[in-house]
Amino acid sequence: MEWQVISFIRAYKNYDPAAKSMLEILLLYPGPRAIFFHRIAHALYVCKLFFIARLVADISRTLTGIEIHPGAQLGKRLVIDHGVGCVIGETAIVGDDCVIFHGVTLGGMKFEPIKRHPTVGNHVLIGTGAKILGPIMIGDHSKIGANAVVIKDVPPHSVIVAPQSVTLK
Repeated sequence: MEWQVISFIRAYKNYDPAAKSMLEILLLYPGPRAIFFHRIAHALYVCKLFFIARLVADISRTLTGIEIHPGAQLGKRLVIDHGVGCVIGETAIVGDDCVIFHGVTLGGMKFEPIKRHPTVGNHVLIGTGAKILGPIMIGDHSKIGANAVVIKDVPPHSVIVAPQSVTLK
């Protein structure tokens, strides 16, 4: 357990050049705080203590601005950078060593009680404001650009960007 915490905090330190110390990351960054609360909420969810799990998740959302459903499965060393406005749905799965920026949604497009949220592979970077919707797969080592809307599977080692805006003269 101790090694996992150190490995997790080091992932933030290696990723963020603005981080001055591991203590700063542990105590002041919203991403690690949200993931810490999520680990508790997810354990309660797995034990079918749904109300308490949602209560912990709601407290986390209030404190961090990051909404992670207790049913979501998060991999090791996930970095949520800034994080405000992130939404990770109930059946979402996020792999190891991923980076998610603020305003990202891993959301569903249906209301049936089925797998309706994305599965994100390992070593995936998801840019600010990206919306990844539906029960799709984002392949390992892919990069999703800022504000991209993804509704189809993405193969490994892909780069997906939002369409360029057009300026009228």
